[in-house]
Formats: sequence, C-alpha cells, structure tokens
Amino acid sequence: MDFNHTDDRRMLADMAGRLVRDQYDIEKRHKMAASDDGFSREMWAQMAELGLIGALFTEEAGGFGGAGFDIAVVFEELGRGLVVEPFLSNLLAGTILAGGNDSQKAVLEGVISGETLLALAHGEPASRYTLSHVGSTAVKSGDGYTLNGSKAVVISGDTADHLVVSARLSGDVEDKEGIALFLVPANADGVHARGYSTVDGYRAAEIALKDVSVSETAMVGDAHDAYANLETSFALGTLAVSAEALGAIEMCIDMTLEYLKTRKQFGVPIGKFQALQHRMADMMTEREQIRSAVINAAGNLDKADRDWNISALKNLVGRSGRMIAEESIQMHGGIAMTWEYAVGHFAKRIIMIDHMFGDVDHHLEQIIKFGRAA
Repeated sequence: MDFNHTDDRRMLADMAGRLVRDQYDIEKRHKMAASDDGFSREMWAQMAELGLIGALFTEEAGGFGGAGFDIAVVFEELGRGLVVEPFLSNLLAGTILAGGNDSQKAVLEGVISGETLLALAHGEPASRYTLSHVGSTAVKSGDGYTLNGSKAVVISGDTADHLVVSARLSGDVEDKEGIALFLVPANADGVHARGYSTVDGYRAAEIALKDVSVSETAMVGDAHDAYANLETSFALGTLAVSAEALGAIEMCIDMTLEYLKTRKQFGVPIGKFQALQHRMADMMTEREQIRSAVINAAGNLDKADRDWNISALKNLVGRSGRMIAEESIQMHGGIAMTWEYAVGHFAKRIIMIDHMFGDVDHHLEQIIKFGRAA
C-alpha cells in the first residue's frame, strides 16, 4: 500500500489545515458552538466553497473524492480545530442518498454546495450499538408509507433540512432484513425534534415520528439494500471520527510538548525530567499506531475485511486515545481543567469519540466475532 498522499490530497490537507489554523481558534469555536445552530452557517458555506464537503463524496454523487483517504484527510484537519460544522451528519446521510433516485441525488448536490443540511436518524433509545435494531415502523398507506417511532442522539438532527430515517417494514426488532430508509423533510407534519448540546460541544437531537406520511418515492434505494447501506455509512463514519480523533490527538501532543518546554520547576523546564520524557514517548508511539491504523482502514474500505479493519481501528483509537487524552491533562496539571485552555476540550472530544459507532468493548467483541486478533 502506498502511504503517500496524492498531490490533490496534499493540497486538500494544506487548504483545510490553513483554514482551521487561521480562522478557527478555540475562542471562535466556543462562540459558534454556543450559537442557536451550534455552528456557523457562514463558515459552512465557506468550507463548501473550498470543496471540503465535495471531497467526502464520489464524482458519481456530485463530489470529487469519496475515497477513504479523502475522508481521512478532511476529518483529521477538522479534528485539529474541534470543528463543529455538521460534516459528520452530512457524510452519514449523504453516503446513503448517493444511491437514491434523481430527486434524492439533487438533495445531495445541495449538501455539497452548502445549501442543504442532512442528518441520519437511525439510532434509537434501546438500540445501543446494534446496527440492525430498528423499532420505528413504516406501514404501507395508500401510495406511500406512514412512519412512527423515536430516534435518539441524532447528530446535528435539530438543524437538518432533511432526515434520512430508518424504519422497519417487517420482521423482529433486530432483524437485518425488513429495514427501509426514507428521505423525510425535517419540517414534515409529525416530525418533532428536540435539540441539545452534547458534553463535548456538538449538537444532537431526540426525534419523534408521529404518523409521518411519505410518498413511495421517499424510499432511498431498494429495501433489500438498506442494511448494507447502513453498514457502509457507519464504516465511513467510524473512519471519519477516528481520523478526527487523530487530529485532536496531534494537538494534545503538540500542546503538551510545548508546555513541557516552557513550564519550569526547580529552575528547569519540566520537559527535562526523564519520567515525563518517557510518558511523552509513549504518547507519540501510540499516536503513530493510530495513524497507521487510519491509513490501513482508509485503504481497505472496498475489501472483504473492511469491517475487521474498521473495528481494529476504532478499538485502538478508544484505548490509545483515552491514554493520550488523560496523559495530556495530567502533565499539564490544573490549567488543563480550565475552560479557557484548549487541551481539555481536545481531550473531552477524544474520549467522547470512543462512544460513537461502538466503544472499545463493542469493537473488541466484533474483532472476536470476525475470528481474528487486533
């Protein structure tokens, strides 16, 4: 496998990195996260104009990227700035819409241009990490369907213009068969969203569906392919947040290293203490393992062992990411716990990423199920 980025991806990384460094300091990030939307629509439009959204999708879907490395490059740079704009929600839902009909692909084109926002309403209060757990129902009604159910922790669900909703046509609550996906306007009658801020400063929503009527053409793709489409969407989402965690980890390490060089005790920089040097070396070693795992997963998205590679990556990010986050806090001391200092916010995001798309224990179980060791 060639670990070197293409010229286009290097340019993409440089452009995204420069935007984050120049226009996305921690104070501005806090201000945008505290706004009614939880992000800046002006910044979102600027990012769309620069092509950061289009890089997440294939040419067939109206973008110019869509490969694993494109997604990893963008999200690593987003992680360096704790960017709160809704990239993840639009990646998850947009990946599914890419296989839809012409009107659904037109909605995706609006996403890529920055004019439309999507969210994937799939997780439910009792689903935990079981992807096939869908209790919401879709009952045939005339020329369409009637949707009922509840969706939990829908990422950016309160600001979306359209929701991609999973609902069950038939079967038991955890059957992989019988699931369908529907494109639903967020302002449709019977759709009720309650938005809130998550502990790491992002937005999510609880969404209730009460007798929501949709046309037959609202179904995305074929119902037989719905579960496979969800698996693909979640694989890309897991890669994305893992790359985002890598960017946040880089910032934690850089900030901690700088602090060790400047903070003095007994008249010398504390970075000269051998015990702290060893801890720093351990953090850097774990970072390189995560980087290798991101590269491996990004390069094997279209291979038969995709899911094993994704689970191995997420398990490693959860274990090593927590260690690096906690070490960064400890070596900074009390200053890391203040709101004004950025390292605590990076650490919080890294730890919260462990609970997205399956935590350490969940993915260890998946690795065992696949019959291989990480």
